[in-house]
Amino acid sequence: MTTVTVSQLNRYVRSLIESDARLAHVMISGEISNLVNHYKSGHIYFSLKDESALVRAVMFRSQAIGLKFSPENGMKVIVRARVSLYEKDGAYQIYVDDMQPDGAGALQLAFEQLKARLEAEGLFAAERKQPLPRYPSCIGVITSSTGAAVRDIFNVLGRRYPLAQVVLLPVLVQGEGAAPQLVQAIRTFEEMRRENHPQTPDVIIIGRGGGSLEELWAFNDEQLARTVAASVIPVISAVGHETDFTICDFAADLRAPTPSAAAELAVPDANELLQRVALLRVATERALHGFLQQKRQRLELLSTKPCLSSPLYFSEERAMRLDYLLKRFTGAANLAVSRANGRLSEMAGKLHALSPLQVLSRGYSIACHGETVIQSVDDVAIGDEITLRVRDGEIGCQATTKMKE
Repeated sequence: MTTVTVSQLNRYVRSLIESDARLAHVMISGEISNLVNHYKSGHIYFSLKDESALVRAVMFRSQAIGLKFSPENGMKVIVRARVSLYEKDGAYQIYVDDMQPDGAGALQLAFEQLKARLEAEGLFAAERKQPLPRYPSCIGVITSSTGAAVRDIFNVLGRRYPLAQVVLLPVLVQGEGAAPQLVQAIRTFEEMRRENHPQTPDVIIIGRGGGSLEELWAFNDEQLARTVAASVIPVISAVGHETDFTICDFAADLRAPTPSAAAELAVPDANELLQRVALLRVATERALHGFLQQKRQRLELLSTKPCLSSPLYFSEERAMRLDYLLKRFTGAANLAVSRANGRLSEMAGKLHALSPLQVLSRGYSIACHGETVIQSVDDVAIGDEITLRVRDGEIGCQATTKMKE
């Protein structure tokens, strides 16, 4: 019996497995567990299990990059794989070439996963939504230049609000490269706003006509959703028909069921505005007529007043009033002066009775030593010059004797 090494054994078993055509292409259903996603290498390692068994699996980056959804533990999937043996540890495993959700399609699952993740971030929150301008002067349109959607949008805008300018940025709306073009178109309008470009839109309509989930898939791009949500310019999303929903619809400030409806939501109806202006004009004319009529009646009433009918009436009335007040003032002044003169005469009489001169007129005199009135014999000395003030003059004297009582 020949002895072989472990490596030789594993290599031989691997060759047996890989030579079996039935194991080269196997469709296997099971539940994902032990999922490890190597983000640097891009490889996905996991186990596929059912109620009673488990098999190891690997999906290399070249295959994993084409997945439309994110595999998760507990997810039921159907894989297309080949069976082989990993020589290093002697365990057989499957190498997955393709993976699809078991039940919902891959695109639908990817849509639900992305929607749930972005919604959890608050990207669809109502408080993030911007109001649309009431009277936009410019509308930006991002869609295919050849589809029915662009014709519908231009027709509705031209009919409802021809005053607004429409700027079209043509893009791919499906297939490879569509999502990057949609993102770049929004960024172009944002750049125009920062540069104060004269054709900067006040509102953006982004969308396309109806189609399958695969045809609408560009509008489920995560980068597009984030760009739409971050746009300073309000965005209306109009993708597909009324029953179609995309991630772009949830991220936009407003979702329209169709491109035509988006155009109707973006601008007011010019005919309705003209009717409103006409009604306002009539109301304004009526209000102005009533105002003028009221002022005219007021003027007619004032014109009957004496001050307007007779220009001198006002001055004559004021002159009479002035004469009356002057007469009252003069009488009051004379009365006040008369009363003051009476009080003055009374006070003068009292002062006169108390005057020293009045005493002198009765034969008395006043003796002074210098400027001092002599009131006591002690106020003078023998030999002092004394002045006697009498009624009609003064007498000079000299003190020769003094005697105190």
